[in-house]
Amino acid sequence: MRSGYHVDTAEDGAAAWESLQSNSYDLLVTDHNMPKVSGVELVKKLRVARMTLPAILMSGSMPTEELNRHPGLQIEATLLKPDGVLELLGMVKEILHANDGAREPIAPPSSQSQPAAAGLQL
Repeated sequence: MRSGYHVDTAEDGAAAWESLQSNSYDLLVTDHNMPKVSGVELVKKLRVARMTLPAILMSGSMPTEELNRHPGLQIEATLLKPDGVLELLGMVKEILHANDGAREPIAPPSSQSQPAAAGLQL
């Protein structure tokens, strides 16, 4: 299904983190169950690096206990798989619309600063 979004993918959470540090994105859509770095760990890395990128966390089983231990993760939405593509697209549209103009444009970080922000679909 084509929806007009440009999407980058990563084979695991570590590769996603590398992309997030070197590219500029509007939204992160991540699975929780990934090799090397989980979705929750990926969002933790974003927040520690002070990246304000909105995030959607998807999972076959939601890590509710872990999310409750880390309320500062600021995950905009969670989606239990196998919900349909239409629900995901609705969330993406809502979050991007809500954030349109609400934040300053974010550029990839320079070599001397902390990562600024990114977004990626996994």
